[in-house]
Amino acid sequence: MEFNNVKYTDVLIAGAGPAGLTLAVDLARRGVRARVVERGEGLFPGSRGKGLQPRTQEVFDDLGVGEAMRAAGGPYPSMMRWEDERRLGTFEMMERIEPTPDRPYHEALMLPQWRTAEILHARLEELGGGVAFGTALTGLEQDGDGVTAHLTYAGGSAGTVRAAYLVAADGGRSTVRKALGIGMTGEAVDPAPSVVADVVIDGAERGLDRDHWHVWWHAKGGGIALCPLAGTDHFQVTAQYDDPDAVPDASPEAVRQLIADRTALAASDVREVRWASVFTPRAAMADRFRAGRVFLVGDAAHIHSPAGAQGLNTSVQDAYNLGWKLGQVLRHGADPALLDSYEAERLPVAAGVLGISTRIHRAHRAGEAKGARRAKEVHQLELSYRDGPLAVDDRDQPGPVGAGDRAPDAPCALPDGTRVRLFDMLRGPHFTLLVLGGATPPATDFGGLAATLAAAECLRTIRIGGPNPDLLDADGHLAAAYGPGPAALLIRPDGYVCWATEGARVRPTR
Repeated sequence: MEFNNVKYTDVLIAGAGPAGLTLAVDLARRGVRARVVERGEGLFPGSRGKGLQPRTQEVFDDLGVGEAMRAAGGPYPSMMRWEDERRLGTFEMMERIEPTPDRPYHEALMLPQWRTAEILHARLEELGGGVAFGTALTGLEQDGDGVTAHLTYAGGSAGTVRAAYLVAADGGRSTVRKALGIGMTGEAVDPAPSVVADVVIDGAERGLDRDHWHVWWHAKGGGIALCPLAGTDHFQVTAQYDDPDAVPDASPEAVRQLIADRTALAASDVREVRWASVFTPRAAMADRFRAGRVFLVGDAAHIHSPAGAQGLNTSVQDAYNLGWKLGQVLRHGADPALLDSYEAERLPVAAGVLGISTRIHRAHRAGEAKGARRAKEVHQLELSYRDGPLAVDDRDQPGPVGAGDRAPDAPCALPDGTRVRLFDMLRGPHFTLLVLGGATPPATDFGGLAATLAAAECLRTIRIGGPNPDLLDADGHLAAAYGPGPAALLIRPDGYVCWATEGARVRPTR
């Protein structure tokens, strides 16, 4: 909508990286008008954040892109340790974990960041949305009713957008964050710089297969790793420098020579350098994730070391946490105070994840194999909002899943015997009231959260057991995951339990 050369929208998203695109997809499926502006002329071209953790795979499954992500990506390979031109043997950097009924995605999926962005962008267009590339947000003002954003277009012209809310997904150097005067508190994780690049290598004759992640830890000048990127013919190169005063060169010629100097390859083996960047690993977090009607997500809110593949995943989950809340306020009349819970829930999580990635990076740098190993803590399935404002547990004895916890999956069946998973029933922009053990579906205020959530218009009730069940739990997976009941649990659109009660202890509607 446009009036007097001012464009109007519900939500303006600055930045079309994984966080911005995830939020745009979520809002689009909720019928919320969103406009995405991106300073660059296209999507980010590099592989930088190449690991999708199990929790992020669950998020993408809900958003309708999980199958496309899995088809385009693949598993992480074992590591191959080298010394000069000799292969020394393999080892596992990641703890291999088998899937369980409640955790269908059990390990990280490798997918270059550029491909993740392509798939999300295609899904956004499928839902009727799009991205205005070559459009930079250069300033903003806000008042009690909305945000006025000033834009500059690639041709040099300018424009204005008026939105109810603005979301900054514009990266670690966020223009929006700086305009708001929100500081970043953090530290250098490593005093020395690194280079990351995407290359095409003809190295099979020299032992560089695509079945391993090849590493030269003790190469002269600093360690280097060549990781085959699943679904492509590319390798991601990551080279650390031992000298804190080093000034790396990311030109194609310099990247070729860097690989030749530190590995068994020749510069001529590097057929193409598709993208390269220099960075110094840093951990930092914004002092606030919200200022009035403006929210920070992704790298605009927190910056991670790449160790442990936490940055992109945390960014996606920022957007997923915020998306349903904006949808409830803008489309279902929820109390705008619901939006206060975004910072209350995500800031502590981001702080904890920053600690994990920093610890892994430093252990790796110090040669501590055990500390550098990626265990299930990086999967982000254990992250919880139990201490947040949207977690109410009215039970005397909480079950395996408490209010604030991720809702686990479970294989089950429809009454006609058709096999389904609980996640199939949770998929979509609705709340789910899970009624266990034949309990009577309660008519309640959801532990005092009803007015805040405005869930009544988008609530699906699923009965497990009783005379008229919606799902059958013949194998006991639901009971194992949630407890036998009788009980009722309200599951948020982002897959977290926000209220739980015993079947006989239902708080009546006021």
